[in-house]
Amino acid sequence: MKKLFPLFLSLTTFIATAQRPQGQSPEPINITGIVLDQDTGEPLEYATLILQSLRNPDKVTGGITDTSGKFDVEVMPGKYNARIEYISYKTYTLDAQTFRTSTDLGTIKLALDVEQLQEVEVTAERTTVELRLDKKIYNVGSDLTVKGGSVTDVLDNVPSVTVDVEGNISLRGNESVRILINGKPSALSGLSTDALQQLPAEAIEKVEVITNPSARYDAEGTAGILNIILKQSKTAGINGSVSLNVGNPESYGANVSLNLRRDKFNIFTNTSYRYRNSPGNALFEQENFNADGSTASFQDEIRDYQRQSDGFNTNIGFEYFIDESSSITNSLVYRTSGGDDNTNIDFFNFDALMNPTILRNRFSTESDDDEDVQYSVNYKKNFDKDGHELTIDYQYSSGSELENSIIEETVVGENDELPTEQTINDESQVRQLVQMDYVLPFGKDSKSQFEIGYRGTFNNFNTDFNYGILSNGVLASDPDFSNELNYKEYVNSAYTQLGTKAGKFNILGGLRMEASDIGVELVNTNEVSNKTYVNWFPSLFLGYEFSEKEQLTISYSRRLRRPRSRFINPFPSRSSNTNLFQGNPDLDPTYTNAFDLGYLRRWDKFTFNTSAYYNHSTGVFQFITQETGDFVEIENPDDPANPVIVPVQVRTPINLADESRYGMEFTTSFVPKRNWRLSWNLNLFQQKLTGDYEYTNYQDELIVQNFDVDNFAYFTRFSAKLPLPGAIDFQSNLFYMGPSESAQSKYKSMLSTNLAFSKDVVKDKATVSLNVSDVFNTRKRRGETRTDNVFTYSEFQRRERQVTLSFLYRFNQPQNQKGERNGQRNGGGDDDMDFEG
Repeated sequence: MKKLFPLFLSLTTFIATAQRPQGQSPEPINITGIVLDQDTGEPLEYATLILQSLRNPDKVTGGITDTSGKFDVEVMPGKYNARIEYISYKTYTLDAQTFRTSTDLGTIKLALDVEQLQEVEVTAERTTVELRLDKKIYNVGSDLTVKGGSVTDVLDNVPSVTVDVEGNISLRGNESVRILINGKPSALSGLSTDALQQLPAEAIEKVEVITNPSARYDAEGTAGILNIILKQSKTAGINGSVSLNVGNPESYGANVSLNLRRDKFNIFTNTSYRYRNSPGNALFEQENFNADGSTASFQDEIRDYQRQSDGFNTNIGFEYFIDESSSITNSLVYRTSGGDDNTNIDFFNFDALMNPTILRNRFSTESDDDEDVQYSVNYKKNFDKDGHELTIDYQYSSGSELENSIIEETVVGENDELPTEQTINDESQVRQLVQMDYVLPFGKDSKSQFEIGYRGTFNNFNTDFNYGILSNGVLASDPDFSNELNYKEYVNSAYTQLGTKAGKFNILGGLRMEASDIGVELVNTNEVSNKTYVNWFPSLFLGYEFSEKEQLTISYSRRLRRPRSRFINPFPSRSSNTNLFQGNPDLDPTYTNAFDLGYLRRWDKFTFNTSAYYNHSTGVFQFITQETGDFVEIENPDDPANPVIVPVQVRTPINLADESRYGMEFTTSFVPKRNWRLSWNLNLFQQKLTGDYEYTNYQDELIVQNFDVDNFAYFTRFSAKLPLPGAIDFQSNLFYMGPSESAQSKYKSMLSTNLAFSKDVVKDKATVSLNVSDVFNTRKRRGETRTDNVFTYSEFQRRERQVTLSFLYRFNQPQNQKGERNGQRNGGGDDDMDFEG
């Protein structure tokens, strides 16, 4: 695969050279003019000049007026449709204009559009959620509650999506969700979910929620795909924004977005730094039983987390327009972060009568250093017919993460400390991606479309884990808990799909093939396993448009979930020596057949979207808790002859069973009056899990555990945004998750609330925001787990209530309406039955 990189660069260089016109290239020209209010004669700042190429309608350039109403735009000679727009004013148009030399359009006077004024004021604000039949699009810019937050804060406000207290992301209650950035796997998502918490919300333009993807997309992710789109301005000239934020518990950060667009090129960058202190806590109340079922002892485990992290991200890109129909884009992503996590655990042990026996403290200090680099090159060719295009991508990324933990334990009342433990976890990853997509519209009015494509992903992942006793600065490694893991995942895939629109009917069918080569090697123990398999993933989408405002669709796709990262890493965590966590390198993929029936209806002020879905999965892997047979023996200072014995439990994933999941989802938005918006999302699903698990316990007994579960679960989210006196915007988000069950655990309900206030200042060029996340400090996971000899009640809160103050300043970005910037128009009227699947 090392040869792919220079080979691909040579290919793109050849293509770019082949696209250059022979001879001397024409010199750019300038289109100038001034825009005034027709009634007052005042200059209109931030009016927009739009120039659309007649030869290639997809190519649109332009610029904005300055404080004196003047514009000066550099373009290549050619034929253009020109128009000048300003919110609440009638559009001025000049069709089929030939510009061969620099041209002054003179003074252009715009008149107020009285008939459209009220309607424009209502709809100009970009809605937070755009509902489509095949996806939901969540626009981040207008959500006040995520200012100063991270990607995970954004995702936690997206309809259908939940982020649990450990940072795990779920779609419709299913954790098997594929996360893409700008449509591709990315180094920005890092080696774990913690990486997403370092990417600031200000860098994100929107999130696409695709619950039933077509064959165009990877088959990975049985729940669907979350595609995070980063900001990139299309406005001519130089423009951007600067944001600062500070919060309590201690946090602060800054973000700079810059864009320079000319006729032949576009340069863009998004750079950020953030620091965050995230205190959290956990509780485990454990009751241990004898073989006859009587109580043997109790243990309370109280954890206090102090997580400090800082991170730097930068994304730099250069897009060059080879000619009017083709372009090549190079981009570089660099991400680095570090942190210190302190975990303080107090253990309170009791005998069967709840008499105190031992009090001990376990304190761990973990340093964490991450670094990721990604280079991408993209070539795009637009042919004469609208929608006829070819894209080629190459992406190389590497990442590393080093965790170093020192664990000390003492027994209160004893002079001697227990041996100091140390864990060193060194992870690295190299990923290469090659992709080609070709789209050909055909038939009458190009209502049919053919697609074909290839994607190859080549991922190598290494984990070197070392655990032992630290004495006088020297680590004595324990071979029972130390090993090196090499994981290889090579996937070659190809797809084709065909779609057409006949009257009110739409149909899109596709087939994807993925050939997977998976290798797992445990270096120290010489355990090697290799799995190769070829799978076919069909997809079918049928749609019917009753009208432009009412549509119905039914879809099917086959998908899979490959185990990776923490699921396959067999090295146990050691933050607690009685409650361990470790992965399982022998996991097999989960396969899912997904069906979805969707309905969308729009009224003037109200939008309603609902879907019924059914997923059937085989080989589902879930986490189970087992008793290892090991015991922690702690000397009792009050009774040295009778030490306290605590059983050790381990939580691990297995291919447990078959699963049937069916549910209903409702998403609505209501705009009762100007600057008001109410939205509501409800997801209800029934999960039926069937299967038995057999294993031999530490006493050489065959244990058969039944994990049948028939669980009903639901969650709902309500958001309200409305104006307050003093031109202040207010937003509140309310989230409630009902009780649920897994194979061994029962979880209680959870309620959390976020509030935010925002006001535009500095002549509406800047915005000040104040938001409070988890106002009542109630975002906790509470559950009960029962094994044969242990019952545990647990609570976990990853991050306590957060208050953040943010300041955003924009330059050369017109503000047509609050939340609406130039080049960002309401997408609610787009064609919902496109061929994106």
